[in-house]
Amino acid sequence: MHILIIAGGAGSRLWPVSRESNPKPFIKIEDGLSLLQKTFLRANGIDDVESVMTVTNYELFFRTEDEYRDLFPSMPLHYLLEPFGRNTAPAMCAGALELKNRYGDDALMLVLPADHLVRNDAAFTKAVALASKAAENGQLVTFGIQPTHAETGFGYIEVQEGSDVTANQVLKVARFVEKPDHELAQQYLAGGRHLWNSGMFCFRVGTLLEELDSHDPDLLQCVSLALEAASCSEGTGHTVTRLMPETFGAVKDDSIDYALMEKSDRVAVVPCDLGWSDIGSWQAMAGLVEPDESGNRIVGKAEVEGSLNTYIRSPHRLTAAVGVEDLIIVDTPDALLVAHKDRSQEVKKIVQRLKASGGELHQHHVTAHRPWGTYTVLEEGEGFKMKRIEVKPGASLSLQMHHHRSEHWIVVRGTAKVVNGDQEILLRTNESTYIPSGHKHRLENPGIIPLVMIEVQSGEYLGEDDIVRFEDSYGRC
Repeated sequence: MHILIIAGGAGSRLWPVSRESNPKPFIKIEDGLSLLQKTFLRANGIDDVESVMTVTNYELFFRTEDEYRDLFPSMPLHYLLEPFGRNTAPAMCAGALELKNRYGDDALMLVLPADHLVRNDAAFTKAVALASKAAENGQLVTFGIQPTHAETGFGYIEVQEGSDVTANQVLKVARFVEKPDHELAQQYLAGGRHLWNSGMFCFRVGTLLEELDSHDPDLLQCVSLALEAASCSEGTGHTVTRLMPETFGAVKDDSIDYALMEKSDRVAVVPCDLGWSDIGSWQAMAGLVEPDESGNRIVGKAEVEGSLNTYIRSPHRLTAAVGVEDLIIVDTPDALLVAHKDRSQEVKKIVQRLKASGGELHQHHVTAHRPWGTYTVLEEGEGFKMKRIEVKPGASLSLQMHHHRSEHWIVVRGTAKVVNGDQEILLRTNESTYIPSGHKHRLENPGIIPLVMIEVQSGEYLGEDDIVRFEDSYGRC
């Protein structure tokens, strides 16, 4: 078995926690693990797994690597990096072509979205075993979740008439159905022939590529050309295939359901009850938290008085709620969401407006993750910006220069090795240095504990794009 984890999608309905630079797979749930980490653990819990490959964006590669290394420091990992998202069909096609090149047509591929939750691991393992047998026999197998209510936020899979969706067997798919309205969803629930579409799949890579060649040859050809032009590299414990924007841009944006599953006559489904959720809204996220006697669900620091059925997520500061009911309250350092729980799907409309306004609140948090560590914007104003910078042991920033700003660095904890123009110096706690604009400089942590420092920038322009890189350990020059 070869696992393909698809770690894409911004999760705009989970704003302000989910943003383009910190998308839904990185959201941590109640046990302290991110959805991506839980997917990775689930993948590695399957018997006879030979490889794990992750499809993700250029910008999220190092963050993804860190998430995995926190769990398995020495496991060999494979990455397929996209310059921009092109939906599930190109991602799965590229993954299948990569596996075919390495392992041949008979390699079994299990596709797992990185932003879904599965609570019943034993049921998941049984479902995978059923699916793999059908996949070995040439079927394209999907996983259908037995519905518990008339859900309008999911697509559905309809099985052939006379099939029993509660049986522990592989069933023939009659058709895929778009997200229904409430009345139609109630009919699906009552009829007993419809399952929620989980977005998980299992097949031989040869079967997938044969069917794509029959039903969407243009997609297969474009992805093949993009892979031929891709750059490949090996790092410490990982291999990376980086798709180039010039060729990957020709690949159309399409889901695997549209491109193939709705057209093929070789599609089967495994009905299963996995404790599954796509965590598609704050209402769904609230459902992961045990309520108190008033139905309130609290994550972080909150006090409630005379409030009912309200979800509060406030990890950084105290949120107090008095006399409110049926609300969702999500607090982050730079944005606060207050919504009625029945309208949590509409959060994406706020994100669309933020995008249209040209700001950055849909893109970034005040804390940004970089390959070398993190920085947090503490305060900024006209002509200045103050950051807290944390550099991982042994890591270093690029050798760089700024045209429009100068910087003061003050070490708070640890030791900093600093290149400042022609000088190379060591700074310890409570020591500092000044870097004029136009000076080449580099910051490195030579120690075994995290380096923490305060950076004060001043100048006429303080944007993150005022960086000229000369040398970089992470290939960003």
